Amino acid sequence: MQLEFTPEERAFRVEVRTFIAERYPADVRAKQDQGLELGKEDFLSWHRIVAQQGWSVPAWPVEYGGTGWSATQRHIWAEELQRADTAPIIAFSTNLVGPVIYTFGTPEQKARFLPRIVAGDDWWCQGYSEPGAGSDLASLQTRAAREGEHYIVNGQKTWTTLAQHADWGFFLVRTDPSARKQAGISFLLIDMKSPGVTVRPIITLDGAHEVNEVWLENVQVPVENRVYEENKGWTCAKMLLAHERSGIALVAHSKVALGKLRKLAATIGGPGRRLADDPIFRRKLTEVEVELTALEFTELRFLAAESAGKAPGVEVSMLKIRGTEIHQRLNELTLEALGSHASLRVSRATAHASGPDAVAVPGAIGIADSYFNMRKLSIFGGSNEIQRNILAKAVLGL
Repeated sequence: MQLEFTPEERAFRVEVRTFIAERYPADVRAKQDQGLELGKEDFLSWHRIVAQQGWSVPAWPVEYGGTGWSATQRHIWAEELQRADTAPIIAFSTNLVGPVIYTFGTPEQKARFLPRIVAGDDWWCQGYSEPGAGSDLASLQTRAAREGEHYIVNGQKTWTTLAQHADWGFFLVRTDPSARKQAGISFLLIDMKSPGVTVRPIITLDGAHEVNEVWLENVQVPVENRVYEENKGWTCAKMLLAHERSGIALVAHSKVALGKLRKLAATIGGPGRRLADDPIFRRKLTEVEVELTALEFTELRFLAAESAGKAPGVEVSMLKIRGTEIHQRLNELTLEALGSHASLRVSRATAHASGPDAVAVPGAIGIADSYFNMRKLSIFGGSNEIQRNILAKAVLGL
């Protein structure tokens, strides 16, 4: 199956590809090539360049800064960003809280927050998961008691991605403890500099500081920072989760990873002993390529339906499940191919001290930590087990 692009869409792809090639920050690319961790300013510098072009929130309504692009154009834009391996536009602001604010927010909230999200002036984090409420998010226990024109918030959030950089966070809190699980929850916007907010790092298996626990101790939040009605935050939460689960197919990322893996297999082992000549490894590569092709066709069918005006339903869970599993499989095969050559990503100091010959195999830097980090793909955005339950109930009627 091949998606038929119009001449205008093909020209648009060229425009996007040229923009990325000419405008992507050279210092950010150099960091990526060296396997160095990107900082807050690295992400924001690219966001600001894209914002200047008017492309930072392509799916938003035009009146709030959107591009007015078709579904196919948005697909091309996302695909080209993945192909070029750019630093991501931070989705917590543009893809998650932004749509909630322009859908459910007051005029004052829209005027206050949306332009800053478009421009990349504020970094947002997501306060959803708790130690006892992950996939079963409605079991959350963080409390917000109203006192006059403020809520007093107490509780703990965990796995809060990049909260160490955040200026603002959007939090689900329980405002009516007596209501059933999905009721009694409100959606609050919290200034991360507020007294009582404490961000503590969680160092993951790869040694990275990507996620955090966030403690909220008697944090005062103005009532005007509540989005939508009190005790009806679950409506906002469901919309946001639907946005989070879309775009996790990672088809273009996986195609790039597959191409790199094939090149790697052609060099590992030397003349006459290349990994690419091993029939067992070739079979593994072929199997994952077939699965990736099937996933791409499925994604294109959803795109064709969206282009025809059909809103995506719960079936998009298929893309999340298969996309994350395939990406994990490619990480596993890359780690298998490199064996003892696989290297953790290094800091500037470590890279300088190790010298130019620290890694013998090109492309080996960061492979081990990428493998560890990508185990999360089948968990975040609603675990794949939960997604299978959704498909079983809503699509198969089981």
